[in-house]
Amino acid sequence: MKLKDLKATLLLHSAAHFRFILPDGDEIPAHFHITEVGHVAKRFVDCGGTLHDTRETCLLQTYVAADLDHRLDAATLARILDLGKAVLPNENLEVEVEYDCCVTAQYPLTAARFVGDHIDLQLGERHTDCLAKEKCGIETGGVTSGCC
Repeated sequence: MKLKDLKATLLLHSAAHFRFILPDGDEIPAHFHITEVGHVAKRFVDCGGTLHDTRETCLLQTYVAADLDHRLDAATLARILDLGKAVLPNENLEVEVEYDCCVTAQYPLTAARFVGDHIDLQLGERHTDCLAKEKCGIETGGVTSGCC
């Protein structure tokens, strides 16, 4: 989901609270804080030697503190996102959410739905992959030889 679409949803339902729904259906605890709005740019070379152009995202870092009564509403998140204008090049960036539960993981924001009196922000999954399967000799079913 793009940042501009997230902001539009938040502004449409500014009094609503929102929750982040993890891919397995669990939620990030409701008393989370948004502690960072970041611009992340990734440029890399895969194991086959191919250079990949920059992939840019807006990364929202969540932090779960001990203040169990803390809640953010949509208007507050919209204001926090506006603070990100200082580092975000535009609002067409895909949004990812960083959450620390045993390990720190990043989840793409895939959808926003107004449900009852709150906004559900659905988080998706990311997986690793070999981007040079042909060069590495990876076939459907296993590695036959490889560069790695």
